[in-house]
Amino acid sequence: MAAPQTTPRLFGRLPLPERNFVADALRTETVGGVLLLLAAVAALIWANTPIGDSYAAVRDFHLGPESLGLDLSIQHWAADGLLAVFFFVAGIELKRELVVGELRDPKAAALPMIAALSGMIMPALVYLLVTTFGDGSKAGWAVPTATDIAFALAVLAVIGTSLPSALRAFLLTLAVVDDLFAILIIAVFFTDDLNFAALGGAFAGLALFWLLLRLGVRGWYVYMPLALAVWGLMYNSGVHATIAGVAMGLMLRCSRRDGEESSPGEHIEHLVRPLSAGVAVPLFALFSAGVMVTGKSLGDVFSKPETLGVVLGLVVGKAFGIFGGTWLTARFTKAELNEDLRWPDVFALASLAGIGFTVSLLIGELAFAGDATLTDEVKAAVLIGSLIAAILSSILLKLRVRTYMALAAEEERDEDMSGIPDVYEQDDPAYHLRMAAIYDEKAAEHRRKAEAAGASRDGGDSPA
Repeated sequence: MAAPQTTPRLFGRLPLPERNFVADALRTETVGGVLLLLAAVAALIWANTPIGDSYAAVRDFHLGPESLGLDLSIQHWAADGLLAVFFFVAGIELKRELVVGELRDPKAAALPMIAALSGMIMPALVYLLVTTFGDGSKAGWAVPTATDIAFALAVLAVIGTSLPSALRAFLLTLAVVDDLFAILIIAVFFTDDLNFAALGGAFAGLALFWLLLRLGVRGWYVYMPLALAVWGLMYNSGVHATIAGVAMGLMLRCSRRDGEESSPGEHIEHLVRPLSAGVAVPLFALFSAGVMVTGKSLGDVFSKPETLGVVLGLVVGKAFGIFGGTWLTARFTKAELNEDLRWPDVFALASLAGIGFTVSLLIGELAFAGDATLTDEVKAAVLIGSLIAAILSSILLKLRVRTYMALAAEEERDEDMSGIPDVYEQDDPAYHLRMAAIYDEKAAEHRRKAEAAGASRDGGDSPA
C-alpha cells in the first residue's frame, strides 16, 4: 500500500540540527543587534550635541599607507574594511544554506528565495515610483531593498517576543538570500572604473586561497595576510572591497565529514560571527549613522522624493513584497500554512524585515557618493523608515505574543530530561518508555500521598 502523501507546510518544524544551529546563530546576532542599536543611538547623540564637530573630525580622519592606495578615512575603513568581515560571515552563511541548510532542497528554497526577491523588487519599485512622480534621483533605488537581521532581532529582544523556530529560521534564511542579492547589486551596479591589474591580482589571491583550502593547509598566519592582500587588491580594482569577504566565505567547506563535530566553515563562522556582530557592524553604524537631526531635516525626509521613496520602500515595499511572495508561493503550490500560524503572523514578520539598516546605509553611501547632503538625508530616511517598520512590526507581533510564547515553550519542553525537546522524540519508543516510567513514579507518589491523607483523616475522626 502506498504511503500517504504529506502536504508541504510553510513554516513547518525544523529538523533538530538545523533548529540548534539557527538558535545559536540568532543568539549571537541578537547580542550584536543590541550593540548595533546602541552604536546608532550613540552616533546620533554624538553628531547632534555641541561636540558634533568632533564626530565629523574623527569620521573623516585619514590613515593608512597611501603608497598602496589605502589612505582612507575612518568612515571608509569601517564601510570597506570592517563590513568585509560582515560579508565574509554572510558568504559562509550562504554556502552553508546551499550545502546543508534550507536552500539545499530546491522545493524548500523556493519560499525564502521568492519571498526575498519579492521583498527586494517591491521596495525598488516603490522608490522608483515615488521618484518618478516627484522628479527625484533614481540612483537610490537599491537603498530600501536590504534587511538588517541583527537590528530586527534586537527589536524582538527589546519587545520580549520569542518567535517559534520556524519563523526565526525563515527570517534568518530570508536575510541570507537578501544579502546575496545585495552583494550582487553592489558588485554589478556600484563598481567604479576597473583597474584590471589589481583585479587580476585579487583573483590570483582568491585562487591561492582556494588551493590552500583544498590542500588542507591550516593556520591563521597563512590565511590572514593573504586575506588582507586580496582585500587591498579588490579595493584598488574598483570592485567594492566587501566582495572579497563574500568570495572567501563561499570557498570554505561547510559540509561535515566523518568524525567532525563541525565543518571548517561552521567552525570559522562560530569564531568570526561575534567579531562581525559585536565589533565590525556596530563600529560601521557608529561612523555612518551620525546625521544631523532637526525639525527641518525630519520634514525634508517626507517631502523629498528620494528620502520619501526610501521610507515607503522600507515600510510598505518590504512588508507587501515579502508577504505577497509568500502568499503567492502558497497559492500556486500545494504548500499550506502551518496550522499553528495565521497569515497576519507572516505580515508581521514581513513588516519586521522592513528594518534595513547596515546594508541600506552602505548602499546609500555608494549611490549618492558625490552628494554629501543627499547622502545624509538618505541615511536619515533609512533610520526613520527602519524605526517606523520596527514600531509597526512590534505592534503586530505583540498582538499574538501569547501564541508565540506558547509555541516556543512547546518547542523547548523536555519532560524526560534527555536534552532533546519532546516534540522531536515522538517517534522514538525509548522516549515513551521514559515518560511512562516518569508517570508511573508520579502515580506511585500520589498513591502514597492519598494513603497518608486517608490515614491522617481517619486518625482525626476517631474518638479521643
